[in-house]
Amino acid sequence: MYLTRVALDTANRRTMKALASPSILHGALESSFSGERKRDLWRLDNLNGRLYMLILSEDKPDLTEFCTQFSCESKWETADYDKLLSGIKSGTCRRFRLTANPTVSVSKNKGERGKVFAHITTEHQREWLMNKSSANGFMLTEDSFDVVQSKWKQFYKTGSKCVTLLSVTYEGVLEITDEELFRKALMNGIGRGKAYGMGLLTVMNIGGG
Repeated sequence: MYLTRVALDTANRRTMKALASPSILHGALESSFSGERKRDLWRLDNLNGRLYMLILSEDKPDLTEFCTQFSCESKWETADYDKLLSGIKSGTCRRFRLTANPTVSVSKNKGERGKVFAHITTEHQREWLMNKSSANGFMLTEDSFDVVQSKWKQFYKTGSKCVTLLSVTYEGVLEITDEELFRKALMNGIGRGKAYGMGLLTVMNIGGG
């Protein structure tokens, strides 16, 4: 797998329009890969005053056209992600960042498909991630992570269908409890809204390496 980072030009009108409608970024990203469509994860990150798009994919992307539309640079950075995946060890702690769509499904009658609601309070957003942790191979404590951003996104998909999602970013320190489950979480993401920039979990060593 590959982890790619590309800078976005926030002074560009096309970029700002795409940021307001994540489906545009998703479509441009899909066009950056040849062959059959695969589910790729992506996320927007602010770093040192610049906005970047982070992409996790099975294949290397060709972002030439993407950069022409949305970046002020013609190059991007791609790293082999398999080295990080092979270094995952149970019992170790890592710094993490996750942008996700924390939700709950509520049904009026038993057995019926529930209606999905976003967790809008910080308390429930934190509780959602703690409840997800065990099944994804890691452990959190109450004081080991924070919600650093909570932001509503509303946009229209093709066909004029309105989509409303709550994007929540978490940062902190986690402990890996199950290597296999944690690798799956890194590769497949966590929660809903993956096509729209949510679900991508990234980690780094505590010392920053």
